[in-house]
Amino acid sequence: MTAAGAIRRRLFGIPSARAVFSRPGFAPEAWERFAPVACSLMEGYHAALEDPRLTVLTPRLDAVEPALRGFAYEGAGMGLAALDAVAPRKRRLDAFVAGPGAAHIYPVYVGVGLAYARLRRTPESRLAGLDPLLGWVTADGYGFHEAFFKRRRYVERHAVPARLTAHGRRCFDQGVGRALWFSSGGVVDRVTRLVDAFPAHRHADLWSGVGLASAYGGGADEAALRSVLRHAAAFRPQLARGAATAAWGRRAAGNRTEHTDLACRVFCGRGDEEAAAAVERAARDLPVISVEPRYEIWRRRTEEALAA
Repeated sequence: MTAAGAIRRRLFGIPSARAVFSRPGFAPEAWERFAPVACSLMEGYHAALEDPRLTVLTPRLDAVEPALRGFAYEGAGMGLAALDAVAPRKRRLDAFVAGPGAAHIYPVYVGVGLAYARLRRTPESRLAGLDPLLGWVTADGYGFHEAFFKRRRYVERHAVPARLTAHGRRCFDQGVGRALWFSSGGVVDRVTRLVDAFPAHRHADLWSGVGLASAYGGGADEAALRSVLRHAAAFRPQLARGAATAAWGRRAAGNRTEHTDLACRVFCGRGDEEAAAAVERAARDLPVISVEPRYEIWRRRTEEALAA
């Protein structure tokens, strides 16, 4: 580690992943089941702080086992976005997304959203410099951070971020749903109680986040996933979209997992390859100019394709 890297680590580093999972409201199962996820994300984040040069950073990320590598890239996206905020002329994130981070762009942008939340920056104000389709994923990461680290406000009191548009709030809620899955340790009854306590109009996006998190991060066997489906039967299209999006991201990165395939079979009625292909087809020929964000059109098309 360089001297500058040591300073950045000291200033911006996170001391303990386990301490985060020991906060009030987190289920005991959260750390038991998702410690590898948390540690991989932290590894990527700290690697970016310590030495953001791609020739040094990329080998460190690729040393993480394939099933967890996306979380390391997510952490790197968070770290690079934070460094760019301090020294914007460097444009480290742009170089990363155009290079080694391209195959992991979805989790990288989730990480960027985490950084925006920590820096108190609104994701939508930064969309112009990001991928025109996937830039909205930063609002998902923003929502995850707020629900994970400001649980009383955003989970117990169901606060809504004031500086997001209606579509941004939907993406935000998807991130909240992901946070509920991980902080609940994948315990289905607990997740269900938390989602049900939110206003009804937010349930669809919360369940899409649960579908994405359970498919990408695992933490549940087939019986538990089928229990999720029973509890959220009215929101199967959103569960399916979340799972299929996880499969699409993993296929792009070349790190398919059995738990992602299982979630797709339960929620989508098809395997991960077929589900990922549906997501890919839905992204074709999206309108260049539209009142509705392209990301929302893509999400709706994916749901329709999976239901067909």
